[in-house]
This record gives sequence, C-alpha cells and structure tokens, in this order.
Amino acid sequence: MGCLTLQRLVPALSLLGLVWTGAAAAEGLDGIAPYKMLRSLQFVQDSVVLGDHSAAEMQRFMLSTIDKRLREADASLFEEPRNVDAALIYAMSGGNPATLEFLVARDIDGNFDNRVTDALRKYLSGKGTLIAKTLGDMVTEYRDTKVAPYLALVAGNVMIPRDPAKALEFYDWARLTAPGTIVEEAALRRSLAVAVEGGMVDKAAAYANRYARRFLHSPYASQFADLFVQLVVEHNDSFDEAAIGATLVYMDVDRQREVYLRIARQAAIKGRNELARQAADKARLLSGTEDGADALAMLYGGLAGIPTSEVGAAIEAIAAIPDEILSPSDRALRDAAAAIAEEVVRKPELDSPAQAPEPSVALSNDASIPQAPATDEQQDPTAPASVPQSVSPDTAEAETVGNKDQDPEFRSFVDTGRSKLEAIDDLLKQEGIN
Repeated sequence: MGCLTLQRLVPALSLLGLVWTGAAAAEGLDGIAPYKMLRSLQFVQDSVVLGDHSAAEMQRFMLSTIDKRLREADASLFEEPRNVDAALIYAMSGGNPATLEFLVARDIDGNFDNRVTDALRKYLSGKGTLIAKTLGDMVTEYRDTKVAPYLALVAGNVMIPRDPAKALEFYDWARLTAPGTIVEEAALRRSLAVAVEGGMVDKAAAYANRYARRFLHSPYASQFADLFVQLVVEHNDSFDEAAIGATLVYMDVDRQREVYLRIARQAAIKGRNELARQAADKARLLSGTEDGADALAMLYGGLAGIPTSEVGAAIEAIAAIPDEILSPSDRALRDAAAAIAEEVVRKPELDSPAQAPEPSVALSNDASIPQAPATDEQQDPTAPASVPQSVSPDTAEAETVGNKDQDPEFRSFVDTGRSKLEAIDDLLKQEGIN
C-alpha cells in the first residue's frame, strides 16, 4: 500500500474509531478539524468508485457527520484556509447545499471568497448556466489549490450546453489533477457522455477505454456500459470487432457477455442487423452453460435474421425460446418479431379479396350517375376525387370495401393485421423508438 493511501487511511480509521466509542464520539468529533474529516470522506468516496461498495453506507454517514461538524464549528475555525476549502469541497461532493448558505451567512470576517460561494450557490440551486464563464475563470485562478479539481468538474458540468468542447477541456483538467479519485471517475464518465452525444467518435473511444481500465468496478459503471453500447451501435461503421474488444478486454467474461447482449439488443432494434448478429454470436460463445444468456443471444440474433433470407431459421430460433427465461420486455420483443416474421413468410392467397381485380368504372356524363353533394366551402384540390371532404376516412373505407365487410375471412385478416401492427407500435414506443 502506497504512502499516499496510508496517509488517507489513517484519518478514516481514526474517525471510524471515534464513531464506535459511544458517548465519547461526540466529544472526539468536536476536536477534529473539518479538513481532516474531509480527508476521511474523500478516502471513502474514492474507495467506492474503485470497487469497495461496502463503503457506500459509510459515505452517507460521513456526509451527515461533517455537515453537523461544519454547522457547529466556531467561526474562528475558518480562519484556517484548509477548513474553508473543506467546506467548499463538501458542498461539491454531495453535501447539503443549505450548509454552505449557513456558513456564508455568518462569515463576518470574509474568510470565504464571495465569488466562489456565490457561483457554487447558483450551481447547486440549478442556475449553473448563469455563471459558466465565471466558474471557468475561477478554475484558472484556483488551479494550485485543493478545490481546483472540483471547480473544474463543476465548470465542465455547466459548460456542456454552451460549449461541449470546452466542457471536455475542464473534465480533462479535473481528472488529470485528481487521478484515482471520484473526481477522475466522474470526469471520465461525463466526458464519454459528451463525446458520444457530440459524435466525437475517436475521443469517445479513448474515454471508454480509459474508464474500463480504471473504474470498471465503480457503482456508476452501468452508466458507462450504456454509453459504450450507444457509441458502438450509433457509430458501428467506426467499430470492428477489434475496436470493441480493445475496451472489453479489461472486463471479466460475465461483464463482456452482458455488454455484447446489450449491443445485440440495441442493434437489432435500430436495424443494425449485421452488428446484432455479430454481437449475439459473441455473447453466445461467452455464455458457457448459462441458458438465460444463450437464449437472449438467440433472441437478438434471431431478430437480426428476420429481414434476411435466413428468416426461416430465425423464426425457429425465436420460437424455441421458453417464456420463463425472458423478461416481460424481451417476451414482448420476441412476440412482435414473430408476428413480423409470420407476415414476411406468409404466402399470398390467390382467392383472397385483397387479390381480386379492381372493378372497372366507365367515365360518363350521364346525369343518372350520383354526384357528390355540393358544399359551400371550396374543396381541397389534393383530396381524392372519389371521397367527398365531408366524409370521414373510416366512412370512406367502409364504402370502398362495400360487401367485403360481410366476408368473415376478410374481416379476420384485417383485424389480425391491425392488432399485430398495434402491438409492434406499442413495443417500439416502449423502446423509445417513436
């Protein structure tokens, strides 16, 4: 264990020891300077993003403990600049924004920089875009202080709507000045999001690779996985198997399989059929003896095969998947795919009403031919000539079909088609396609 880690571990262990001493804990905490308590919080937060999820509960406890300490601290304590920095970092690390308001309100000696506190108060209240430039200037001014990486992270957050490229610069600066910390993890993850949304494929690939190497066990890694899948599916022309593998190589088999399944699912829904097949095949190879994972790979690979000449094999693969190993959303996806595949392979019926020749109508000026009733308003010249504007589309359809409505086979065909289309429509809405 390195010297730096030991230095950060000692305050954390000291604080934990005080916590478990019962009634003596309150007295002990009163004697600890806020900046020392903050070091313990930073250690715990960094441990969480490095994979120690058991520290999450301690993080919540320490945030509340530091909050209490800051509110009860004598004003003279903030004559020490490190305690001022601790209060600011606490506010930017998930602390109670009202505590910063409280400290600033009673700061009669000017220990807090009003420019920084005012900017942070606006940011924490959701008005960060109003002070984007101010925060950017502060990052430069405070670059050699403990608060600098946190200010850079905040500046990147507020700069995204105005200048994504500038936001990436702030994120880069934040992570390079606070390596191995929760600041670097957040900066990398948000950089990936900005690059993916902005179509910066090369940058996004580099951020994804770096995140996979450093923070794969973070509790926020699922967000990274979603962003990586989005990157691969939306920019699949820029990613071959080797490019995907360059990032996934840092993952264990289970995580690799999960990512390939996500890629296959999204690619199938988006119509990236070749990518869906490749990802499904890769997931199937990694599934081992897990029937559930193998079934999902078959489902997503089958979806990709429906629009191809392999539709028959796709139908068989999809139909063989048991309901009980699929989630409700995947069952709906399977049913919709099966309905589409059924229509693809359905043979046309020669005696079906849909195949009947159109009746010929002789054009005539004979006054005995019924005419559309006259209207006071001028008719739309783009409207179909055979359907008066005063007639609704449903009525027009009924009149056009005529006696076909009396044919039970035809009626069943129409109703079945409509129900399948509605089911597919609902599914796509659920997936966010519409």
